[in-house]
Amino acid sequence: MNVIFFGTPSFSLPCLEALLEMPGVTVTAVVTQPDRPAGRGGELRASPVKELALKRGIPVLQPLSLRKELASFKAEADKLGPFDVGVVIAFGQILPKAVLEMPRAGCVNVHASLLPRWRGAAPIQRAIEAGDSETGVCLMQMDEGLDTGAVFSRASTPISERDNAQTLHDSLAKLGASLLERDLPAIAQGSLASLPQETAGVTYARKIEAHEGLIDWSSEAGAIARRVRALAPHPGCYTFWRGQRMKILSATARQNSSSSGHHPGEVISAVGSSISVACGSGELAVTQLQLAGKRQMPTEEFLRGTGVVPGERFSAALQ
Repeated sequence: MNVIFFGTPSFSLPCLEALLEMPGVTVTAVVTQPDRPAGRGGELRASPVKELALKRGIPVLQPLSLRKELASFKAEADKLGPFDVGVVIAFGQILPKAVLEMPRAGCVNVHASLLPRWRGAAPIQRAIEAGDSETGVCLMQMDEGLDTGAVFSRASTPISERDNAQTLHDSLAKLGASLLERDLPAIAQGSLASLPQETAGVTYARKIEAHEGLIDWSSEAGAIARRVRALAPHPGCYTFWRGQRMKILSATARQNSSSSGHHPGEVISAVGSSISVACGSGELAVTQLQLAGKRQMPTEEFLRGTGVVPGERFSAALQ
């Protein structure tokens, strides 16, 4: 089975690694995003998928835009093909119909949600933010819609209250690789049927915007805690304290009566391993944070070097 693989970030790596170890499978070409500037020096950096492909001697194609460069991309890919199936996971571009139809069995997407819930760009973060009790991965036959294709198979996993975007990202990447390894041969052979997605229960996981990280302390503590987990470690939720921007990287919600009578954003207590902050309803216990320009640290360590006084205010604006 000859595979053309489309992927870019670290989330794609377990699937590419699984394909490289599957008997009878040859990854004939890898398609990934162009090298991007990174770090303070702005030097061009290859994607994680490109780095692995080059290490394994796999030809790499990096179109800036598949739609605008369709003719030249197809000419390059045709030199490396034919392909039995395309595998797409977190590639970062929409695949035109002509590309979807290049492989004999079409293109299969490894999507990080239980479709039709959380179609779109940020399914991991939105599932945590919404308080979903579970999520998972689907193998989907790609079409021209946004994650609308028929589903071959799925695997679910619970979302614990300790999960953040990074831990769930890592577990779903591994789960997707296992599902791909199990079912891709049958998909390529045409022996695994796909089922259209249900029309009920469709939700869209819109792209994460930087401004969403700003904490609104008038919100309910549980909602803030879920947002913190959903955006950790990147881009992270943040607030302002003593004229400095502070990232909140880990926190839990409490519905204690001690929060009554305090203004949203007001520090109720700062002892031991947490800073308790009043919210619109309940309080947030901050357990890991990062001041601008400083390293991440547990709140307990932060408090040993910095005095935080009850009655101080965390703010939604620089003061």
